[in-house]
Amino acid sequence: MDDSIEAHSGAAAAFAASGGGAPPAFTSSLLSSIDTISRATSPGLPFSEGPDDDNKKRYRPRTFSYFRLLPFDVEKDSHRDAALNGILKNLYISIMAEDFSPGALHWTRELQGWLNLKFEMTRELRARLARLYYHLAVAPGLDTNTADRFSKMVITLTKKKHYLKPGEDLTFDWRPLWKEIKGLVMPGETASHQGSRKRMQKHLLKLCLHANSYFDPRERRAMLEEMLPYFSTSDMANAYIVVGAINLFIPTGAAPPTEPQSQPSDFVPTFFHLWSLMTRSKSFDICFIDIFSRMARDYLHCNHVPFTEHGIFTREQSDLIFTAILRLTEIPVGQANSPYSSLDYSSGLGVFLDKDKKKYPVPYMVARWIAHSLSPLCLNQESSVLSNLEGLMESIDTFFHPSNQGAWTTFLAQLTFFLTDIFVSRWNREQSGELDVPAARRINPELKKRFVLALKEVTFMGLFAKSSKVVNYYYSTLQGLSYLEPDLMLPGALQRFYPSLQGLVEVHRTTSSLCGLQMIANIMSKQKGFRCHITALLALALPGIDANDLGKTQYALNFIQSVAYSIPFVPLVRDDENIHDTSLAVNWVQGEMERMEREGLDVKINYKEELTDEDEANILRSSTAGLGEFVLALLGQVFTLLENLPDASHVRTGSPEDNVINTLPAALTPLFASLSPELFDMALEKLANFVSTHVVHQARDAMAWICNALCKVNPEKTLKVFIPMLIVNIRNEIDYNGAASDRSSGTEVLPRDRALVWHVSMLSMCVVHVGSEVLKYKSELFGIAQYMQEKCKGLPTIHISNYIHHLLLNLTHTYPIDNALYEPDRIAKGLTIDDWGRTTPPSELTIKWHRPSPAEIQFAVELFESQAQGAAQRLEQLMSADTPVTRKGKHKEWSDDLSRSLTALRLAISGVSTLFDPKFASGEANGHVSGNGSVDGDGDAMMEEDDDPLAEVADDDELKRQFHYPAGYPLSPRDPAYARVHELREDVGRLLSRTHSFLNANQEDDVACFTALYATYRTWITDVGIERSAHPLERLVRLYKADISPFKINGLRKVYPRPLLIKRADAYQLQRVKYNAAYRKKSEIDKRLLLDLAESCTSPYADVRRVAQGAQDSALKVLIGARTLVIPVIMDTFRKALDENDHDRIKGAMYTLLFTTLIKTLMRDWRFAPRLMRLYIETAGVDKASIQSLGSTALYPLLDFGKPFERMIIVDKNIVETIQPTEDCSAIIGRRHAFIQERRTKVEQKKAALGLELTKKAKASHWKVASRCAIFALNLCLRFDTLASPEFIDLVANGTLDPHPGLRANFLSAFSAVFTAIDMRAVYSHDYRNYLTEKEIEENKFQVPVPTDDPNLTENFLAQFEKFDGVEYFVDSDHPGWLVWGKSFTASKVDPKPFLAYDELETATREQIGKILTKDWFKACFDYLKQEPRDAGADRFRMQNVVLLMHVFDLMHYGKTAATFDDIIALVKDIYGDGSDKHQHRATAEIIGALLTGSSDDPREYRDRVWGFAAPMMLKVIADDLTPDNLQYWMTCVHLTLDSKDPRRSKELIEKLAAFRLDMNSNAAFKESSKVQLLEYIINDAGWHFRNEKPILEDFLKHIDHPYKSVRESIGRVIATIYRTRYHESFRDVSTLLEKNKEESSVGIRAYRPPEEFSATIHEVFGRLEKWRHERTPGQQTPSSYTSGSKTVLIWLDGMLSSQECIQLVPFFPDPFIDQLLHMMDVKEDPELMKLAYHVYRHMPNIPFRSGEDEAFIAALIRIGKTAASWHQRLRALVNMQVVYFRRLFLTAPEQRQMLFDAVGDMLSDPQLEVRDCASATLAGMIRCSPAAIRNPIIHQLKDRFEFQLKLNPMPKKKVPGTETPVDVHKQVVRRHAAVLGLGALIEAFPYATPPPSWMPEVLAHLATRTASDPGVVGKATKGILAEFKKTRQDSWGVDQKYFTSEQLEDLEGVLWKSYFA
Repeated sequence: MDDSIEAHSGAAAAFAASGGGAPPAFTSSLLSSIDTISRATSPGLPFSEGPDDDNKKRYRPRTFSYFRLLPFDVEKDSHRDAALNGILKNLYISIMAEDFSPGALHWTRELQGWLNLKFEMTRELRARLARLYYHLAVAPGLDTNTADRFSKMVITLTKKKHYLKPGEDLTFDWRPLWKEIKGLVMPGETASHQGSRKRMQKHLLKLCLHANSYFDPRERRAMLEEMLPYFSTSDMANAYIVVGAINLFIPTGAAPPTEPQSQPSDFVPTFFHLWSLMTRSKSFDICFIDIFSRMARDYLHCNHVPFTEHGIFTREQSDLIFTAILRLTEIPVGQANSPYSSLDYSSGLGVFLDKDKKKYPVPYMVARWIAHSLSPLCLNQESSVLSNLEGLMESIDTFFHPSNQGAWTTFLAQLTFFLTDIFVSRWNREQSGELDVPAARRINPELKKRFVLALKEVTFMGLFAKSSKVVNYYYSTLQGLSYLEPDLMLPGALQRFYPSLQGLVEVHRTTSSLCGLQMIANIMSKQKGFRCHITALLALALPGIDANDLGKTQYALNFIQSVAYSIPFVPLVRDDENIHDTSLAVNWVQGEMERMEREGLDVKINYKEELTDEDEANILRSSTAGLGEFVLALLGQVFTLLENLPDASHVRTGSPEDNVINTLPAALTPLFASLSPELFDMALEKLANFVSTHVVHQARDAMAWICNALCKVNPEKTLKVFIPMLIVNIRNEIDYNGAASDRSSGTEVLPRDRALVWHVSMLSMCVVHVGSEVLKYKSELFGIAQYMQEKCKGLPTIHISNYIHHLLLNLTHTYPIDNALYEPDRIAKGLTIDDWGRTTPPSELTIKWHRPSPAEIQFAVELFESQAQGAAQRLEQLMSADTPVTRKGKHKEWSDDLSRSLTALRLAISGVSTLFDPKFASGEANGHVSGNGSVDGDGDAMMEEDDDPLAEVADDDELKRQFHYPAGYPLSPRDPAYARVHELREDVGRLLSRTHSFLNANQEDDVACFTALYATYRTWITDVGIERSAHPLERLVRLYKADISPFKINGLRKVYPRPLLIKRADAYQLQRVKYNAAYRKKSEIDKRLLLDLAESCTSPYADVRRVAQGAQDSALKVLIGARTLVIPVIMDTFRKALDENDHDRIKGAMYTLLFTTLIKTLMRDWRFAPRLMRLYIETAGVDKASIQSLGSTALYPLLDFGKPFERMIIVDKNIVETIQPTEDCSAIIGRRHAFIQERRTKVEQKKAALGLELTKKAKASHWKVASRCAIFALNLCLRFDTLASPEFIDLVANGTLDPHPGLRANFLSAFSAVFTAIDMRAVYSHDYRNYLTEKEIEENKFQVPVPTDDPNLTENFLAQFEKFDGVEYFVDSDHPGWLVWGKSFTASKVDPKPFLAYDELETATREQIGKILTKDWFKACFDYLKQEPRDAGADRFRMQNVVLLMHVFDLMHYGKTAATFDDIIALVKDIYGDGSDKHQHRATAEIIGALLTGSSDDPREYRDRVWGFAAPMMLKVIADDLTPDNLQYWMTCVHLTLDSKDPRRSKELIEKLAAFRLDMNSNAAFKESSKVQLLEYIINDAGWHFRNEKPILEDFLKHIDHPYKSVRESIGRVIATIYRTRYHESFRDVSTLLEKNKEESSVGIRAYRPPEEFSATIHEVFGRLEKWRHERTPGQQTPSSYTSGSKTVLIWLDGMLSSQECIQLVPFFPDPFIDQLLHMMDVKEDPELMKLAYHVYRHMPNIPFRSGEDEAFIAALIRIGKTAASWHQRLRALVNMQVVYFRRLFLTAPEQRQMLFDAVGDMLSDPQLEVRDCASATLAGMIRCSPAAIRNPIIHQLKDRFEFQLKLNPMPKKKVPGTETPVDVHKQVVRRHAAVLGLGALIEAFPYATPPPSWMPEVLAHLATRTASDPGVVGKATKGILAEFKKTRQDSWGVDQKYFTSEQLEDLEGVLWKSYFA
């Protein structure tokens, strides 16, 4: 679309723009309310190659014709394509030559630049590139940063779906990415030692999330086959990893109907089954909602999948998902604890696969699922996604109320926002045909209305929320809903906003109302009837502009801005009509406001039917008559505001004052632009008057901005008024008031100068962005500039320079001078009421631009010349011998003068920056080639500056831009002005350098001068071709984004007011300018200035250093190859400073080299790297704290220093050849490749040499120096090919015994790294390519095929684990066969062969190490292990020691070490000594752990020798020497030995420990419990492979009443662990798994069915408890079998209920659990038992029951609530009723629901008061959280029931004393109390409902009259209910009281005295 712009004559282009190509066919039916959806009219440029050119490039034509709107001719298509081909050719050469960084990276960045300029490539090429980058991103051997860049490029190329459709245009292969991710999360399943090569998980994750939609849905089955076999909950991390991977990989799109097992009905039941395998986990809930919501989105338009009222899901599935949504809100219920338990902490490596919650908020996933499952099918069904959504919102609506905030607030706010946003987007895209959805599923008006109604109430509540973050979501929601259904939303909004604006309520409601109005102003301006309110609202918003509340002011201005963008401020009253003034509108609005007040919050207004078009037009015309008054009043308010602002010098950026000052011009520009000419003249007069008669010093800038806003709109009128007036005032001030007559120092403006500064500021803002209008005043403006420069001194000179800067900007820049709201031809026709809310489609847009004319350039050059020379002369004078001001004075006048002159230069240079040509500035003489010159040179001149192979050019910014595109440069090199401008610039440059030398010589400590000087340096270097120092593009884009927010509607394309479209075009224009001026080469002067800066970077003055470093950093970004120029200079200074011990300069050099962008260059450029390293290491010896801390901070970025660069990258040539250029490049590739190879060798040589040097240094230096040497020497010396030099090995092996602990740790890890390198090299048969392709020699592992046809497959597999002898093979991983059998699994040989595949190099190295490892070495090493650690944190079992020892022992087993195994045995015994000290234990545990773990997969003889010694020793310790101090060490040791290994490998330990039985006679509680704990570890680690559990279980269950607490707790946990690990599913293969789940139900198979024997055990255990309970005497204080046994059982239940298999216990809840738990809670004598029992009891309702399984549980709760003898038990039954009701809101059957309500209603009349109160609260809670459909019938039923009950039970009369009281009086009071509480519950159920529901006033009055005066509990309860009602209504009482009749109010007042209800 934008690709076919030829240079047409203007007339033809204008004609083309208006005519437009024929609109595409699909836009036949458009929204009625919006004139055009911008996409409908394709921008009409004559197409060059017929219309299908565009379709090759994108599916949706561009909305905005960027190229047509530019003010200059753009390049031809052929030029862009040539550039693209050039980029691709170079990219191809770089990749083939293995030149990735900088080569391929540089061209990737060029490609990115090409795309950013909105150029288009064909779809087919885009797909090829995406494939290429995807392949490169996972290419083995590539550097991680480079790979990250490539994956970003994949994302850029595929981000927008209207370029490439998944499946049709592009499919990615998932396998390479899966291989990478699998290596990351399942290291055990991939080749060994791959860790160091792995990519960052962040980049892989990002790539995966984007590539996911391009994976082929037909592969889904294959993916499941691959991933599901890894699932197991026995080792929980596996479950998290598999589900995380499914979420990342499984494509959610539709597969063709012919694919087997690929339709949702085939695999979704299995997903639900997996979900139920991990209940109580939040991250599982999130994962599955994410998967299902993406499916809902992708299946919306798929015809062959049935679609019902629940979308593609079934009712059961949909209810379960809604239940999960309810859980995710984390809304608290009654006394329940969280529905989630702490399972997610055990996700292990699965945590790498979690999505970032900030980028992918959970509410967004929820909303996506709901919004894409809606369709008109929902409308008439009683259960559907829509009715569930309504139910959800109604049941939690009280949690939206501002007074009720908590953890759920943000979730709910985001949920409402995303729901609306996605729904709006879907509606708009369906309407425009962009979403191709089957007709039956399209949103229809009825559905839209129901959707809006569902969210309406909660949105209005949320609008007034207290937190600004939350409330912003609701503003956008309000906008979206109003856009969908203006007639439903706007009346309610206005009804709430009017009173708030009149100030009747608290302030935050006013600000919320203003923000809300800002978001809906644009929508209102288009709606019949509602738009008549706008002028009234504007008038009401005026008081919001108030200096005392700046926040409110800002919102009021935003609202006015958004109105000004939507309507023309033109009075539409005509003289010939009967409407002359505003009276008609005023009366109408009054009437409407009264009506809203009358009808209250549910006000219904339908103007489409109430008003005729003619009446509405008259009201609207009448309302515009008041606009003039409004504008004047607004300006009046603004002036008052400005006069009251605080002093500008104290304003911080980002403070409220600052925000208001920035908002004023933004709001007033559109306002002034939409004024009619008459109103404009009024505003101009008022403003000019104020400016000339007032001086408000602190509001100077704000006022200047306002003048600018006015001038921009109509320069002709305004300049005529302002310029003469301001110039006269300025001359008066100077001539008569002596302003600026002397050199003032300091920063405060003196009072007598204030008027001058005020007028100069106004003038400078009046001449910027006003176009060529200033030429009319050329002589005046030039004259006043000269005059002021001559006469003025002191501070005001800065403002004068600023004025010149602005004037220059105005003359030389390209910018639009067009702010009108409508196209010129519309305005010429005259605006009518039809123009309210009308937007200009981008295709009709024309823009009036300002381009600098020759006369303006002439003026600019003269001005620049006079200013620059004036400033230069002053500088020369100040630096000469006879300076006009003395340099010695104490007043700093000299330095003030100097810095002001420098500032003048700086501002003048940046003012004409667009006239400088980057080419000329680079010292290339020819300068710009006009027009579309040829691409400079051929694209092959790739890197001129790296002739030195060491220079791996660090940053790829270093390369020149090869392609330039026209960007409207105003001069041609033949102009005289061209030469003059550049000559002046160079003079200034030389002068700056002279100033630098002068200051350094004479005024070295003058920080102010240096600051000004380097600011000017920065500008001189960077502002060439674009005023870069002001960041114009970034600023413009930020403002644009802020301005469009009230108009941005998801799914519409750029339906913005015209001024904002113009802003967008301006941004594009700037982007092109910026692109061309991105970087340039350096000229001679540049070099001089750079060297000056480098010198000052190490100045002794910190402030000077800082400024110089900043300036240098900016300069380096612009100049190519500048870094290599400054580095040597700084290094020399650094060297010198270290020699002289000059701390300040050392710091300067360290900051400059290590903390600016230079560090990247230094790390990769080996001309400088070694020197930097030496200097850095030397700083470790400088004795100054600040330098030491700098050094340690710098360590982190340096950690990778010296690691090997890329050496080999494996790339598939076929894929790269898809972008092969036409001509032959092999010669270039060959040259380049040879060069890269040479570079690699040379750099490696340098590294080896430096490594050797550091090694030597480390031996002889102080530990601080040595520890740095150790870190870097390791990076430099250790290589795959050469391993490491003997010196280095010597250093490390001995360094491991260094007396200094810090050094020891460094050397220890280095030593381990050496061992790893040897192993790695040997395992990959000494070839790096094998390493990259993961081909290892693995003789001891093999694949066992799974005999799937064997019916007893799993039994046989498990049976192997029962015997420890005669083992076939070991299975170390936990997952084979747990959920489903794969094709094969990995196993290890029982009798491994010794590993002998070492070559000479490896053998030599091993022997060298072996000689060092003597008995003495080991002795010293063990002694250090035994040392007491320095801090308590380090006192634990330390893995790094174990790793090293494992390597060392391995060497010993193979007989290479000087020490023998017998030596070790002696040493270990020696170390352990008597075992009395915990440090002895720690050391021994580490050594034994290393011996056992390291040898478990060694050859048989080695292993048995080690285990023969170590295992008995360990068992002996466990049997006799454990203490609480050392238990942790041995636990870790056991865990290390057993974890993720086959239990049969450690048979010595397991047989022995598993044979443990409880000894009831032992009184050593600790010993017993620690052994039970070890047992727990063993079972946990072995998981379901542990098969000897029967005797243990029997023993433990027999002794559950063990007398010792610690033993009981351990027993409870072991029982839970055993039962948890018994479960496995073991399906034969994946398709069986899918089939069986599908057959069972749409939500899969019920997981965790309790087996027979388990049920028997439970009943037996609880039977025993019951028996013991009867044996225990009530009131017994001492422990009994009952209390002890109960505690053990509770620990066991708690363990099971809080983990994933909790549903296994569900069948036992009703009987025996509930009754038994309640009995336990009744044991008052044992508080611990009560607490535990209550804790377990509260788990129960949080368990996710399968549908239908909750009936018995509910029935049991009801039975206890009604019949239990103890009132405590009845009370506790209530606690769980409410929770189970809320958690299962979507799942409980209606009859259960009715039973619950009846039960709670009956319990209101419980004899016990506490139970009655609790029942009342429970009832209120249950009503509150029921959806309306359930709630309303129940309310009426209950209301009638309780009122009837009141009538039946009158208060008994007082008896005469002496007569006996009959018994049933008491019962009567109870029943009466029950009725009161029941009615009270109804009222409390709606604490925030404003207005109160219709039945409520009557109930309240009923209570007030009938029972309030009753004595005792009844009266007290009534008063409490009424008081509570009043308390929650204080805010809204003004509204609420209208819903009561006057009698009702009197009745209420009778109860609570007057003042309360007044």
